[in-house]
Amino acid sequence: MNNSIPAITRKKIWFVFLVIFISWYILLYVIDWSSLPGFASISHHQPNSVVYLGSDSIQNVSTISHVNDTSKKATVYAEKEENSVKILFTREDAVEDLAGLQKELEPVVHQDDKYAYKDQEKGAESGRKLNPCTGRYIYIHDLPSRFNDDLLKQCKLLNKWTDMCQYFVNMGLGQALGNPQKIFLSTGWFVTDQFSLEVIIHNRMKQYKCLTNDSTQAAAIYIPYYAGLDIARHLWDSYNTSVKDSDAVQLVKWLREKPEWNAMGGMDHFLVAGRITWDFRRVTDEDNAWGNKLMLLPESQNMTMLTIESSPWNKNDFGITYPTYFHPSSDDQVFQWQNKMRRTKRRTLFAFAGAPRPKMDDSIRSEIMQQCTSSRRKCRLLECKNSNGRNKCIKPVNVMKLFQNSVFCLQPPGDSFTRRSTFDSILAGCIPVFFSPASAYVQYLWHLPKDYTTYSVLIPEDDVKNNNIRIEQVLSRIPRKKVSEMREEVIKLIPKVIYADPRARLKTVEDAFDLTIKGVLERVKKLREIREGRNSSNDFDQENSWKYYTFGTTQEHEWDHFFLRTNRAGN
Repeated sequence: MNNSIPAITRKKIWFVFLVIFISWYILLYVIDWSSLPGFASISHHQPNSVVYLGSDSIQNVSTISHVNDTSKKATVYAEKEENSVKILFTREDAVEDLAGLQKELEPVVHQDDKYAYKDQEKGAESGRKLNPCTGRYIYIHDLPSRFNDDLLKQCKLLNKWTDMCQYFVNMGLGQALGNPQKIFLSTGWFVTDQFSLEVIIHNRMKQYKCLTNDSTQAAAIYIPYYAGLDIARHLWDSYNTSVKDSDAVQLVKWLREKPEWNAMGGMDHFLVAGRITWDFRRVTDEDNAWGNKLMLLPESQNMTMLTIESSPWNKNDFGITYPTYFHPSSDDQVFQWQNKMRRTKRRTLFAFAGAPRPKMDDSIRSEIMQQCTSSRRKCRLLECKNSNGRNKCIKPVNVMKLFQNSVFCLQPPGDSFTRRSTFDSILAGCIPVFFSPASAYVQYLWHLPKDYTTYSVLIPEDDVKNNNIRIEQVLSRIPRKKVSEMREEVIKLIPKVIYADPRARLKTVEDAFDLTIKGVLERVKKLREIREGRNSSNDFDQENSWKYYTFGTTQEHEWDHFFLRTNRAGN
């Protein structure tokens, strides 16, 4: 109703202006006054010719009724059909009155302009809603094949002990798993390697609904470089550092020569490295030093680097979830699995799947395994490496069966802070128990809740190492209602930690890929604002990156002692 009043007013105003202008033009330039007796001298020599016009509308001019020759003024009567009001004014007065009318109506016109501007805003907003890709377009670099596809062709050389080719079929998902022992669903499960994420992400990106071939429209630019597969060829044998760094150095050289790089100096670029960050942060140039220096290159400091484990002390890499065995191709598969985990009976209080780390002095693996063994029926232990040298944990059915049967799943640090097992436990509806906040809480900020108490338990590793605490006692004291609430929260997290099948598209469920892309776009947006001087949020000591990204501050925190530099971090 409010919008219709200004619209009607606007129409009347412009109608009055139009009629006045047309009548004024006709009277002055169309009618030949000189052809009428006594008007020649008036029209050409008398500047103050007089005209009568109706005050409301001049749409119906009926007669020109009177001419006074002696006064040398032309008088014209314009009458309306009903209630005509006659106003006497000269030609000059008409122009002045028109200007005056415009001035009087200026507030009304401006009010109409305000409504018109609001309508334009609504139209623009409607346009944004009609185009869901606004602000979400991604451009994919067309890299030379040496940086991705050629590495897949060398799959037999990617691991010293295992033929990795079996893990890259089905777009990186691995071979179909089926449903052995009725542990899984009949479809959607694969034998997925924990280091195949960059291949899975690349295939998902090819199906991303907001791709663009115009890099100037892109909100972010994706680099499909298989960094993890590249360095995997050179991790276990002695190679010259120049060999280890070769592809990484050549990649940034290739990027620098592209116009897309020059637009923001690489700040809008991102790549996925499917291994932990320490494989790309070699701090020395000794040939026997681990990994390459991809993430230490100057160009890499501007890019957003996505890894399955990020550095707590560096600004430019961010943790995204390890790939699991579950890659649904429909929303129903996700809901079916969640319901299955809700109905599953859990007969064991807690469980651990892993192996000791005897060469790592700060590892608590041995203490955890000892406590599990002594808890008898309360804990179940799956030793990944037994006396026969067989790795039982390499079979998905063994791990998932253990976790589905347990209320809590222990997730201590291993060779590094994080474990793929964390996401296997969430997938199984098993509440994860951490011993360091570095294992999840400061890692997967885009995927896991900020309030870690809603879905997990934290037992400080020093308390376990010094035998100050019994894991069984801590877990047994948690109220049953709280346990039920935590398990439900874990089950709700399942979609957020899995990667859907790249050959399909989920309709209503956001998976780990969707959350990752959201995180990247938001980060690039902030970097763009910083570059333009509209944001200074990146101005902090990167040694405290874990603290700033998690809490938004670098002030002292109770977790500070967890983040002292250790050998586990690689530097």
